[in-house]
Amino acid sequence: MLMLNKTIELWWLVLLAVLLCHSWSYAAAVQGSLPAEVSAQGIVVREQPLPIFATFPGRVNSTNEVQVASRLMGYVKKMPVHEGQLVQKGELLLALDASDINAAIAQAQAGVAKAASVLAEATANYQRFTELYQAQAVPQQQFQQVEMGYRVAQGNSAAAQAGLAQAQAQLNYVDVRAPFAGTIVNRYIDLGQLASPGQPLMTIQSAGHFQVEVQVSQRAFEQLRIGMPVAVEIADSNNPAQPVQATVARMVAAADPVSHSHSVKLNLPEECGASSGAFARVKIQVATQTGVLLPAEAIQRRAGLDGVFVVDESGVATFRMVRLGDSGAHGVVVLSGVVAGDRVVVSAAGELNNGVRVQLALGGNL
Repeated sequence: MLMLNKTIELWWLVLLAVLLCHSWSYAAAVQGSLPAEVSAQGIVVREQPLPIFATFPGRVNSTNEVQVASRLMGYVKKMPVHEGQLVQKGELLLALDASDINAAIAQAQAGVAKAASVLAEATANYQRFTELYQAQAVPQQQFQQVEMGYRVAQGNSAAAQAGLAQAQAQLNYVDVRAPFAGTIVNRYIDLGQLASPGQPLMTIQSAGHFQVEVQVSQRAFEQLRIGMPVAVEIADSNNPAQPVQATVARMVAAADPVSHSHSVKLNLPEECGASSGAFARVKIQVATQTGVLLPAEAIQRRAGLDGVFVVDESGVATFRMVRLGDSGAHGVVVLSGVVAGDRVVVSAAGELNNGVRVQLALGGNL
């Protein structure tokens, strides 16, 4: 039994020696694969006040949008345009059947001819009775009756002429034309359907002038001012998540009684590439907090994890995982993983790994 125990102890010693040899060999190999020292640029982390943003969904709309309607009632006889088509100012959108208007014009012309005939007879009578009255051949009462008939005939002729002009003017509204250059975004009527006065026929939007309409909270509304710049991200099929700088154009002080939100309109720049109906995200600063901001170049991604290389007092780099917040033009917000006073590598002349010695040149604080 004693011999067995000694044998087991001997085997454990041999196994331990083998493991130690392998460990030393692996350590030596790793040490040999790492560079002796890497030159790098870095910063000293410090806490600073950072903005807190609230994000609100919005919609891009054209600032010049009209619903085209007709002043007449009639069946649609011609419609050479379709949804999505670009049209020029004055271009024909649709034409109504003018049969009823032509009939009204013919009736008005007949009325003018009749009134003209009556006026001609009344004029002749008035001239004849004027001569007779001046010669005292007819009584005053009879002359006055003839004169009144003449004046009435004049009025009827003028009314008939006005009726004809009005009937002819209706022809100007048979053809419905584009009020400005733009895009047809909606069409509410088709060929053969009956159009009524004031009924929307189609919607036209002008190009190049767009706004974002958004509902914001009371807290965000209090931070806004007319003309103030606001960050907006526009996402559509042509420009996914495109960031632009908008300006506050309209603010409605009265809150919605249900959602308690305020309506705000933001003007977009002319060349933003947005299209009507696109989805927008509006970011408004509502407060500030103390936190850490790092350059985007300092963030490394290893094995699917975000982190930074922190250099300790002895000059050895260590990869430290971080949790990231919002990013912007000034850097990336780091929610956790680094603290004030840490020395973080921003760029290195060689490859960084855990345990690499770093000759760090500090570029100041961020």
